[in-house]
Amino acid sequence: PTEIKKEGERRVCMHCGRNIVTGRTEKMSKSKKNIASPEDLCERYGADTARMFSLFAAPPEKDLEWSDTGVEGCYRFLNRVWRLVQDLLPVVNGVASNPGSGESELLPQLQRATHQTIKKVTEDFERGFQFNTAIAALMEFVNELYKFWKEFPGESLTARERAEWRTTLETLVVLLAPFAPHLTEELWELLGKRPGMSRQAWPDFDPVLVARAEWTIPLQVNGKLRSKIVVPAGSTQEQIIAVAQADPKLVEWLQGKAARKIIYVEQKLVNFVI
Repeated sequence: PTEIKKEGERRVCMHCGRNIVTGRTEKMSKSKKNIASPEDLCERYGADTARMFSLFAAPPEKDLEWSDTGVEGCYRFLNRVWRLVQDLLPVVNGVASNPGSGESELLPQLQRATHQTIKKVTEDFERGFQFNTAIAALMEFVNELYKFWKEFPGESLTARERAEWRTTLETLVVLLAPFAPHLTEELWELLGKRPGMSRQAWPDFDPVLVARAEWTIPLQVNGKLRSKIVVPAGSTQEQIIAVAQADPKLVEWLQGKAARKIIYVEQKLVNFVI
């Protein structure tokens, strides 16, 4: 790979200038000159990126198909984590984690996302070291945290919310540590935590906080997504369909036609066939 360069849409040999034809996927071999050098990878992206991609690219029972795009994706993800903690440092500095009681719109969302991620990552570890799905859950978690941070900016946060953000960031760093030990050690120190990451206990999840207070149900017309509704968790099929039938977007798509069939997949979707 280090002997190939891109010229527009083409890939050419750096020595002879000939076009490189992408062949079938094969096992890495020095004789075939298709080796991805660990030294080059670590020098360009860092050891944590190399480690994370190797664990993320495939489940343990399958072969790993090398992808430069996948490596770059892991690198971008770790940079997003770094930026998130850096952005939130002014908010959480000097604030203790595990605060007392308090109410706000942000708190239950942060707590639920955090404890759902703890549960998912822990279970993936315990059921055969499914690191790829554990990392995927962490990526989804970070996406949610960015959404919360955008929706509830630092200047509007109460002391209780700032404390919850600290707890959330500490949990994220601990969950990420097996996949990116160098980065998380740095982040742990930035958060003012002692002793080091290797002596930190694994977090437990609260089943009460894991449970969803609401369900988001996609609504389809003839199999195509047309709207979504939010209903209280535990709603019956009849209640969900009643809310769906009153949804303005769905009413518009039905155009006054009665559904010949209504297909309900529990907690997943409602499909109106017309």
